[in-house]
Amino acid sequence: METGTSGHTGRPAGPPARPTTDGPTWTGLPPGLLRMRRLLLVVWLGLLTVATALLPGLLAGPAWAALALLPLAVLLWGWPMLGRNWRSWRYAERSDDLLISRGVLWREETVVPYGRMQLVEVTSGPVERHFGLASVQLHTAAAATDARIPGLDPAEAERLRDRLTELGEARSAGL
Repeated sequence: METGTSGHTGRPAGPPARPTTDGPTWTGLPPGLLRMRRLLLVVWLGLLTVATALLPGLLAGPAWAALALLPLAVLLWGWPMLGRNWRSWRYAERSDDLLISRGVLWREETVVPYGRMQLVEVTSGPVERHFGLASVQLHTAAAATDARIPGLDPAEAERLRDRLTELGEARSAGL
């Protein structure tokens, strides 16, 4: 059983790779992405709960302050949903392509052949930078197959970008 390494490089990963029978070695996303998303959920819905309790309570009477239960219910529902969504994201580097799998209700698996990659970007917005995260964006020859891996450690994102760029150049040279 895997212990949190991707198998071929020995680098630490997020959640342990899911063992499969004669399939690819999957790497999950690091837990920092889940922490960031849950904090954003609490901040935004917490502010909305306070605003929903104060404004109607002051303007229309205390009974209307019960509307604050709606954002609170969304918060309680969203917390486990974010965990399920985070666990659904994974990627696998194979010899000829990159697999990206995601989705809870609707599973989506994207296969990106290395030879079709035109551009690999590492991006990190202000919130992601605060949490020490970066995303890898893959642009391919077909716009419909662009793929993204969010919430990686910056070092892993750069390693993945360099590896995918190298493999993409090697595969496209043979075309």
